[in-house]
Amino acid sequence: MSVDPQKLSALRRVIQENLRVQIGSGRIEYVDVGDALNDALARQNHAIFARRGCGKTLLLHKSSENAPEEIKIVYLNCEDFKQHSFPNVLIEILASLFREMEKHQTGWFGRKKNIKEGLNSIISDLDQMTKEADQRSEIVRERSAQEAQISTGAKGELSASGAAIGASIESQRATSSEIEKSYELHHEKLQRLDTWLPRLKERIRIFFEQSKKVKTIFIQIDDLYHLRKSDQAFVVDYIHRLCKDLPLFFKIATLRHASTLYADREGQPIGAQERHDYQPISIDYSFGDFSRTERQNRQILYRFAEKADMTREELDSLFKGEGFARLVMAGGGVPRDILSLFLEILNDVGAKDGGKIGKDEVRILSKANFERRIEELKHDSRYDEQNDLIRGIYTIWRFCLDKKTNIFLIEERMLKEDDAWRALFYRLLDYRIVHNCANALTHKSQEGTYQAFAIDIGCYAHLRKHMNRFNEIDVSDKLAKEKMRSAPILTATSLASLYSSAPADVESELLADEIVG
Repeated sequence: MSVDPQKLSALRRVIQENLRVQIGSGRIEYVDVGDALNDALARQNHAIFARRGCGKTLLLHKSSENAPEEIKIVYLNCEDFKQHSFPNVLIEILASLFREMEKHQTGWFGRKKNIKEGLNSIISDLDQMTKEADQRSEIVRERSAQEAQISTGAKGELSASGAAIGASIESQRATSSEIEKSYELHHEKLQRLDTWLPRLKERIRIFFEQSKKVKTIFIQIDDLYHLRKSDQAFVVDYIHRLCKDLPLFFKIATLRHASTLYADREGQPIGAQERHDYQPISIDYSFGDFSRTERQNRQILYRFAEKADMTREELDSLFKGEGFARLVMAGGGVPRDILSLFLEILNDVGAKDGGKIGKDEVRILSKANFERRIEELKHDSRYDEQNDLIRGIYTIWRFCLDKKTNIFLIEERMLKEDDAWRALFYRLLDYRIVHNCANALTHKSQEGTYQAFAIDIGCYAHLRKHMNRFNEIDVSDKLAKEKMRSAPILTATSLASLYSSAPADVESELLADEIVG
């Protein structure tokens, strides 16, 4: 079947305009194969977890559009506060919340003078508090700079046992230490905010009592991971306490493993605890159920095709053989990555072979997609942890090439017991460098239970030298999990050895067109 070039142009335009969702754009629907949209509309605190590009912002946007009249939405994007120091970041988030309420005062609460004055008073107090926090920020910066110099000297070193890596990879321990330092530096400011909280809640309670239209407000906090990890628990803690016993509910969207929503500070809980204080909503799709992930992404592409007046049959005709499954693999199951790759490949194939996309077309562009993920990692992660993360990628990549496999196993007991390595693997899951394929897997010749991971195909698909002797397990194969039971096991000893032997310029070797060895 030949597709009308005008329809293809329309399809390209529709996808390009919607690759990144903007609140208020109202262009595309949220494709929900579960209950995520319905859950997000419930009067309940939620944390929405998914990797970048899976539709967290779109879910917030669509739940806002579908909310009943008596529920109002306040949307805050944490990327706006990315470079802000604590406690300013919390104060400014609160100020943004009340400015949004003030902006909609007439429609939400009516033209009551006391409400306007109350909102203006809160905003004024928060603005004044921000200025006071700025006066102390230089002290915080000086101390942080001193500590950074100390930690830089230790970064990347191995312990005597070779079982652990540099301090910046050990994110759980580092984050705990940073939370403690943050608390010490800003204890006085936090006390003032805590003292102010009951009066703030009473003001909000009055607003709701005097409103005939608004019964509930959802506070949507998007991309929490952009805030410093040591600050996140404090922000979530205050928002959670602000919402408690009021018709306020938070909806936090973030990367699970780049976020700290709850921390224990000397026996004192800070933040919000999963399933106690909020319910999780996962909208991620892994290779563990590849058919579901493939189906979800095909439905999304169908939805775009409809907007370009293209039938499902016409869209399917753009692929040949295992082309679409390979596209999903290359995109790591992430809709935005898959759509972006689809556009690039569609442009490249043009009229060749009737414009059809197969495995080879995907392979050619998979490396460029991997390079983009490295850049995203560098953009999103802290500067002092980037080297460790990229060395971690090299470690896994080198192991897979040496073993000539795209699938490797990690013993679940090791992931539970070793904070440092667990943090590394889960961070690389968030950045779509490795992909989860199976949990609680038994090995054919070794005891214990294992998690199976696939390294991104952009790490190896372009290396023609390895093509004929590389044992690639196709995760779309119905027998894939059975084949994974024979995959090589990446042990803590191998991890430490490969990590310590990484070259000085790790990134250049990762992105080379060919490798030595």
